[in-house]
Amino acid sequence: MIARVWSASATAGGADRYREHFTATVLPQLHGLDGFLGAELMEDGTGDRTHLLVVTRWETRAAIERFAGDEPGRAVVEPAAAAALIDFASTVRHYEVTVRAPGAG
Repeated sequence: MIARVWSASATAGGADRYREHFTATVLPQLHGLDGFLGAELMEDGTGDRTHLLVVTRWETRAAIERFAGDEPGRAVVEPAAAAALIDFASTVRHYEVTVRAPGAG
């Protein structure tokens, strides 16, 4: 399994708008893709900015390439998402998941 990790920051209101976009638009699109295994949106609202971390999980690098295209290291950020953010990473990191411990949650 491959974890694709991307980060951004927003105002508190922008984080709310991004969360709504992620839930209503991004997740339904991702669920329709072969090889997509799941996603998490994490937020740290300390200070005057909310830092966002998005982790998507994929079966293979080929599945990521089907999603991201010829440049899988480039972030895929739709205009509606970008409009809600103060700034965001233009690239992503990919990590091979080597240990995964299922839990109660």
